[in-house]
Amino acid sequence: MAHHSISQAIHWFFDWSGTLADDRGPVIATTNKILEHHGLAPMTDEEFQLRFRLPYGDFYDEVLPGHDLAELEALYLHYFNQHRDAEVLAIPEAVEFLARCRAAGARLYVFSSVPPAHWLEQARAIGVDHLFDDCFTGVRDKVDRLPQVVRAMGLDPRETLMVGDMVHDIAAGRAAGVRSAGVLTGYDPPDRLARAGADWLVPDLSRLGMLLPSTSPPSAVEAGIQTAAKPVSTRADRPVSTVGALIHDGRGRVLLVRTAKWSHKWGIPGGKIERGETSDQALRREILEETGLAIDQVEFVCVQDCVDPPEFHRPAHFLLLNYLARALTTMVVLNDEAQDWRWVALDDTLNMDLNEPTRVLIEEVRRRRLPGTRCA
Repeated sequence: MAHHSISQAIHWFFDWSGTLADDRGPVIATTNKILEHHGLAPMTDEEFQLRFRLPYGDFYDEVLPGHDLAELEALYLHYFNQHRDAEVLAIPEAVEFLARCRAAGARLYVFSSVPPAHWLEQARAIGVDHLFDDCFTGVRDKVDRLPQVVRAMGLDPRETLMVGDMVHDIAAGRAAGVRSAGVLTGYDPPDRLARAGADWLVPDLSRLGMLLPSTSPPSAVEAGIQTAAKPVSTRADRPVSTVGALIHDGRGRVLLVRTAKWSHKWGIPGGKIERGETSDQALRREILEETGLAIDQVEFVCVQDCVDPPEFHRPAHFLLLNYLARALTTMVVLNDEAQDWRWVALDDTLNMDLNEPTRVLIEEVRRRRLPGTRCA
């Protein structure tokens, strides 16, 4: 969890691909051309997402071991140019969000591994190239480079933020001693990104925008674009990051609790991430406080964006980080937040009066047939 308000950020470093621009189509097509050039089968989109990582040199070391990185970079430029007709679009809300940041007085920088010529062409096509104070593109290893940039520019880490869609972006922020925000719009799957330890984790930039201080929307002339930014919601409307777990006993049974605040429906234990906590620390603390259970084998399952759930006792917007975990014992001791508990066979849970976020989580666990939830 963040140690400072995001409104303190003056210097914003943005990854490009997957954070501000959607270039997955041509990137995957180009990568497959390189694989075919070396006699390998192309990857499906799903396989690419599972295997691709930054720094991209590590990815190529895995799929094409022993090949010269400079040669592979030259092939990438060659084959990417064959896909110039493939349109690279702005990630939804990206243009408006950049304009909001500018209106709030922030300094904006691109910090990306995308080749410089590709970034300039794409940024001009999208219409955002003029919104940045500087750009750092063609970066092979962000973890090495970002600390150098922050030091060379003399930036205060407390006023600096790295925003990206991959674990490598979050690691770069940590290496530079700056805060980081992860967005679930790009290359790394949500479970991988959720474990990276970002200060903020949001579904998209519009949710990150809710954390900005209230400002008047910039005019089209001020923003340099044709669309005006949306007004900021009040602090009370901003999403609250929470953690919760479907706890199993390793023999096919899961723990459900019933609470008044969720209209006496059955759900999972969990709660808010406190200042200074990681999501894993918050999860273990909340489970112990609410049920008396210690847990292990914690596995991330999904993120849910839960806006004003009708079953909750008051209007609220939650960013729900949902996990699966094994209980070390089955002796449940409830605190005053829940009124009842029950160990239930997983297949029987969907016949119970569940709150909707819990139903979504259970259906995802059943679909993926995750270990520990099947009967022994």
